[in-house]
Amino acid sequence: MRLWVVDFPDTNSVKKAIEYICNPDKTDQNLYISSFACSPETAVLDFKYTLDHTHDCRDPHNTNKAFHLIQAFSPGEVSYEEAHQIGKELADRLLEGKYSYVLTTHTDKGHVHNLLIFCSADNITFSHYHDCKKNYWKIRNLSDTLCQEHNLSTIMPNGKKGMKYNEWAANKSESSKKAQLRKDINQTIRIVSTYSEFLTFMEAKGYEIKNAEFGETSRKYITFRSLDMSRPVRGSTKSLGQNFTKERIKERIENKLHRTTVPSVRKKLIDTNTSNIAGNIGLQKWANKENLKIVSATYNQMLTHNLHNFSELEDRITLLHMQQKEVNTTVVSLESQIRHLREMLKYAEQYQKNKIYDDHYKSSRDPDRYFRKYESQIILFAGAEHILQENGIDLKHLNTNKLQEQISVLISKKKSLNTQYISFKQEIKELELIRQNLSKYLKQDVPEIQKSSHNKLPSL
Repeated sequence: MRLWVVDFPDTNSVKKAIEYICNPDKTDQNLYISSFACSPETAVLDFKYTLDHTHDCRDPHNTNKAFHLIQAFSPGEVSYEEAHQIGKELADRLLEGKYSYVLTTHTDKGHVHNLLIFCSADNITFSHYHDCKKNYWKIRNLSDTLCQEHNLSTIMPNGKKGMKYNEWAANKSESSKKAQLRKDINQTIRIVSTYSEFLTFMEAKGYEIKNAEFGETSRKYITFRSLDMSRPVRGSTKSLGQNFTKERIKERIENKLHRTTVPSVRKKLIDTNTSNIAGNIGLQKWANKENLKIVSATYNQMLTHNLHNFSELEDRITLLHMQQKEVNTTVVSLESQIRHLREMLKYAEQYQKNKIYDDHYKSSRDPDRYFRKYESQIILFAGAEHILQENGIDLKHLNTNKLQEQISVLISKKKSLNTQYISFKQEIKELELIRQNLSKYLKQDVPEIQKSSHNKLPSL
């Protein structure tokens, strides 16, 4: 995969570029065209609307109206559909739901390639995208990550082809929606510490939850409903099982062992086989004594995690990796929701600002003349109205403040999850150092113990 980034200094250049990348002959008759917070037909107007709101719109140093990113793949390595999907993933991860963009996949050449044009200013703070080497390498790194996920080759900066990556084996999906719900509940219980956090995580996974509260006035059964469920599922013994009532869920969370926070193990065992230690008896005694101290401290550290043998240690590390992956999946889901709401917010603001022009146009005595004068505003209004209606937004009760509040709540949830992700990462680092030290000590210094009892630790 190769990447190029081009900028455009004027609106006319942007218009020509978008017309070029959306050419029906190059996109299989417009089959491979996607956009975010704009439509391909009105993208130039959408970009201008955002750029006119920038605080530094008159700054001569910020003349770029848009950026053009080209992503090319090796011939015969990827289908048109997959290439387009990779382009959307790259655009969404790079632009984080802040910048309007048009993405196309060209199919008319021997090699498949994506073309992404995005506005140089974002829709949230109306600030310009900072084009620099750091952000260019960020794009390359994101692209390489997507290569790993899709088992594609990369083109290194020196022109040499990189290694191919094997995809992780996909988890077998549960056929029953109830089975999937049980799986999501179990996974969420493992990574939360309170019932309130549990509800937050499940909502972040896309479930609508009702009757979750406790009290005399509350209903007996909690209900869960995902987007692909035709009706809510009760958290009852009959429907999901005795472990999935709201009382039992709360009890399972409260009964979890709370991990004690202790200082990290930072020291690694001293290698006694190096030439300067192996040939010196005094240094050998010192190194063995220090290693015994490190192993003793490591073992005590392990006990603070309520772990007593290698089997429990391995299980804990595996569980933490699973929890870390689960948190990351939830964060990705939240990011998707944030992007969608930001897009709706932009269209809502565009709808409200330009509605007066549409009203005057409809009541004008000379609508043709009025349209010629305010064509951009009327077109933007019509586009925004269509998108909002298509997404089920009630135009009569349109409230941009409410949309902004929803975005803020999701961002807060994402920050909380990121904190938890870092916590898991730190504990994994501690436990892997414990495993490394104890494995090395058993292997080098007391091999007979390891042979006789593979999962037992030495008494210290």
